[in-house]
Amino acid sequence: MAYDASLLTTFCISGTFVKNIHWNIIFLFLILIQIGCSSSNLEEALLSASSVFAEPAYVAAADTLTAELIRAPIIEISQDRYEGRSPGATGDFLTQVYLSELLDEVGFMPASPGGDWIQHFDLIGINTIQPKAWVFDNGRTSLELMQNEEFILTSGLQDEIASISNAEVVFVGYGIQAPEYGWDDFKEVDLRGKVLLMLNNDPDWDTDLFAGESRLYYGRWSYKYESAARQGAVGAIVIHTTPSAGYPWQVVQTSWTGEHFQLPAGDEPRLLVEAWVTESAARKLVESTGLVLDALIEFSKSRDFEPISLGLTTSIDLNSRISGIRSGNVLGILEGSDPQLSREVVVYVAHHDHLGISDDAEVVDRIFNGARDNAAGVGVVSAIAHAFASLPQPPRRSIMIAFVGAEEQGLLGSEYFSANPTVPPGRIAGAINFDSPNIWGATKDITFIGQGKSSLDGVAQTVAEYQDRVVKPDQFPDRGYYYRSDQFSFARIGVPALYLKEGTDFIGRSTGWGKEQINTYTTKNYHQPSDELSEDWDFSGMVQDARFGFWAGLIIANTDELPTWVPGDEFEGARFEALSALE
Repeated sequence: MAYDASLLTTFCISGTFVKNIHWNIIFLFLILIQIGCSSSNLEEALLSASSVFAEPAYVAAADTLTAELIRAPIIEISQDRYEGRSPGATGDFLTQVYLSELLDEVGFMPASPGGDWIQHFDLIGINTIQPKAWVFDNGRTSLELMQNEEFILTSGLQDEIASISNAEVVFVGYGIQAPEYGWDDFKEVDLRGKVLLMLNNDPDWDTDLFAGESRLYYGRWSYKYESAARQGAVGAIVIHTTPSAGYPWQVVQTSWTGEHFQLPAGDEPRLLVEAWVTESAARKLVESTGLVLDALIEFSKSRDFEPISLGLTTSIDLNSRISGIRSGNVLGILEGSDPQLSREVVVYVAHHDHLGISDDAEVVDRIFNGARDNAAGVGVVSAIAHAFASLPQPPRRSIMIAFVGAEEQGLLGSEYFSANPTVPPGRIAGAINFDSPNIWGATKDITFIGQGKSSLDGVAQTVAEYQDRVVKPDQFPDRGYYYRSDQFSFARIGVPALYLKEGTDFIGRSTGWGKEQINTYTTKNYHQPSDELSEDWDFSGMVQDARFGFWAGLIIANTDELPTWVPGDEFEGARFEALSALE
């Protein structure tokens, strides 16, 4: 079938053309894209989308999604014997075996190359020996930052040695080049050989700049390092604040200390040093030269900003232990029932890895069990697989389960899948991602991270109405969740996705209670050994959201047309490219 981009902005409604209507208010017509202009098609599409809830077999399958079914995989892979499921470690291998057996038992088939359950991928392990101090020179005196308390760093090279000698330190504001927003922090200044000090996040104080308080990929630390490397810099230092990062300094300490992993390097530019500093450390560096950090930050809020040399230089020698390991994505598939549409898939995604074991021998509990993050997501998706397998006849499209690895290292497993898809991207109808699901109870709402980007808004709204719930967009938009989980890798190859998270309006709880629980978890348990399954987990919300995900995937799997991006969305072009590749 040929796909006409013009049809994405013109909807046929009883012969009348309505253009550029906001997607959130036209769900009733979304399924009609590229179907036709007759009112009979409209009625047929609406009936198809809503009738699933009246089908006894579908209702029975949804009812199999129980707390007991979800809890079992959580108990299993968050045990200490899985050693925190770090990529390439014993626990990683045990997890892959367990999940392969689980999918086999429920009736899925292997979906990796060669008829295997596991899509293996190579990783390079880098364990940088952290220097106790990092020295900066302002021409008069030397200034030391202390490791762990004030800075965390790693080598950006997949090599044992990385050295910087007398490199100039330059403040580059947000370190962003975004021509579509008329923003360029670099202004063609020669930054080769420099160390760049930059702010986290992206411009968020004005809705006319970027996306306002909703963080884009430009605000992610991974973009910052990539951006600095493209300028020819040798190092980049991101200034951490809890509001700009979305998590406290202790998360940087646990996530960036010890061995971390990368996909094998290609020909892309790379930094020698990738670093974080606390806000107080950055202030100390800047003010040692007579400048004021707050004034620099204020200047960086202008499109007229230009890089500012701080009058500082730094030298550092890093030694790293380099290793090569293998991890894997566990992939299973339930073949669809439609002779044509079964070639297409709906993918359910949950990452199976976590952070392994702490290098700090003085800590009593050193194992990062990752019960909520993301054994719980694995539990939800495995239960959904069970529900689909219990149907007397599968849905029209095939259902793929992707338990991806190395997410905590920067979405590496899903990135590898997106670069080496086992199904052509143009035949991946949509993805549904679960990462750190709800452990606090049932809610009146559900959060759809990515709402407003695709026609999946309509699917989410339909399921929410059935569950008597309200769909809300990202309720912590400043944290950039859309670019921090695996559906982002699918979006980059053009696949629209539902990233479903807990609501905040908890049944029987006071206003604000839900956000308080989420924030407390982020402060105390996120990426900490304390993320463990406990008796106070309330699975009713997780069951509620798992059923939501099941119904949403079922609708996508049974609807004639593929989901589409909102016209002009950042990923729309990738979808067109993927569909064109099928022609």
